[in-house]
Amino acid sequence: MKSVAIVDLKGKNVGKFALDEDFFQEKANKTLLYQASLMYLANTRKASAHTKTRSQVRGGGKKPWRQKGTGRARVGTIRSPLWRGGGVVFGPGGRKFNFSLPKKVRNLALIHSLNAKIKDNQLVVVDKISLSEPKTKEFATFLKAVKANNKPLVVTEKLDARLNKAARNIGGLMIKPFNYINAYDVLKHDKVVFSKLALENLIKLRKR
Repeated sequence: MKSVAIVDLKGKNVGKFALDEDFFQEKANKTLLYQASLMYLANTRKASAHTKTRSQVRGGGKKPWRQKGTGRARVGTIRSPLWRGGGVVFGPGGRKFNFSLPKKVRNLALIHSLNAKIKDNQLVVVDKISLSEPKTKEFATFLKAVKANNKPLVVTEKLDARLNKAARNIGGLMIKPFNYINAYDVLKHDKVVFSKLALENLIKLRKR
């Protein structure tokens, strides 16, 4: 059974984490990872192009002139699509880009993304991630010690206000509890730093 080293906050080896063969299989399906990444990106996308129909344009409640006797064409509202300032016919608006993949597929994509990081030696397991004080300098020193100071994803066993406060001024860093991460989070960061308990809990959660 393969394993990865467990380090402390100073980057020193303190043990080994045995990789569950049912969970980590040293393979990464690129098509699956692409589909998962596309889904997460599409779900954050918003359509900015929007036009108003005649029912949405303000004003135009009064008939401009009487129906007959003026010699002009009959008009019911100045917000007609034929008029300047009127509504737009078949214009863009309300488009949605989001779509969903089955839960099993999303879970499998997360596993494959972690396998890809292990294969590239980009996954770090820390015995326990904790700070004595919510200091940015202390947190940055920890990231440098574990060689994850370039846009890392730090995965904890629970929400930690002290860690979040210490990490606010570090660019490119993301901190999330184990039950909130997804395949795209893992892939877009250079290194993934797990606390030992967080990785154990993630494996238990995803194997259900």
